Amino acid sequence: MTVRDLVAPGGGTLAGRRVWVAGHQGMVGSALVRGLKERAATVLTVNRSDLDLTRQADVERWVFETRPEVVLVAAAKVGGIAANMASPADFAYDNMMIAANVIHASFAAGVKRLCFLGSACMYPRNAIQPMREEALCSGAFEPTNEAYAVAKMAGMQLCQSYYRQHGADYFTVIPTNAYGPNDNYDLESAHMPAALMLKCHDARMRGFRSVEIWGTGKPTRDFMHVDDMADAILFLTERYHGDAPVNIGSGEEISIKDFSLKMAEVVGYEGGWHFDNSRPDGAPRKVLDTTVLDALGWRRRYSLETGLKHAYENFCERFGR
Repeated sequence: MTVRDLVAPGGGTLAGRRVWVAGHQGMVGSALVRGLKERAATVLTVNRSDLDLTRQADVERWVFETRPEVVLVAAAKVGGIAANMASPADFAYDNMMIAANVIHASFAAGVKRLCFLGSACMYPRNAIQPMREEALCSGAFEPTNEAYAVAKMAGMQLCQSYYRQHGADYFTVIPTNAYGPNDNYDLESAHMPAALMLKCHDARMRGFRSVEIWGTGKPTRDFMHVDDMADAILFLTERYHGDAPVNIGSGEEISIKDFSLKMAEVVGYEGGWHFDNSRPDGAPRKVLDTTVLDALGWRRRYSLETGLKHAYENFCERFGR
């Protein structure tokens, strides 16, 4: 049976339902909160300072006390290539514990519906492009983020296991690269879109003539506005039922170099580029096949150009620059 055989329309509006967004303070999590409020759901959240998701007993206690009906697992330790290479043990441990604790506690407390957010890093480095869900586990991971990918694979397997053994309606989505409001702009740990926006902005404000980019600029990626991503996740949570993972992407492939040019245009940076070939490129190509999502009828709202403009407006409002 293929993933496409498992696609079926479900019935499950989120309006009025108690939905826990684990990781609500992050970029994707905060976008899910916005989307849930638009759907008139009752949103449950808890701050990191009040609940450490790597502590099993604490997580179980909180879930049993609050009794969510739906859980969206957006919590994760995330970062760019540099952070993943520097701290693989942290990325492996934190993400495996978060997935195990939240998914198991949800099942133990009788949560009926759960969506776990995986990552495009779960696909093999040399997977056939665009990457279909069936390509998972078909080859070696990209070495620069292997620990993170393994942890995300473990979360997906846990969802599938509860589905198959207990009939729990839990599934995994595999989102592409996100950008937009509430992104992380710390250059030490940021993903490429946020780091590039910050670099271009600072270069424009300070009159720098060049912006450095890791690698050759040749790899291709799929970048998606986070509000579109959240909408797709909520769409699937309401309509999709099956244990197979589902890709979420924009369907628009672009090289790092061309993406940089679009970012520069939006920010108003007119200088040049220094591509540091001594730094790793990461996977040469990473684009998701969105056949399943498309077949269910979901469509994005933001083009890359309009999405980047919206993201930069939010950046300027947030930092007052």
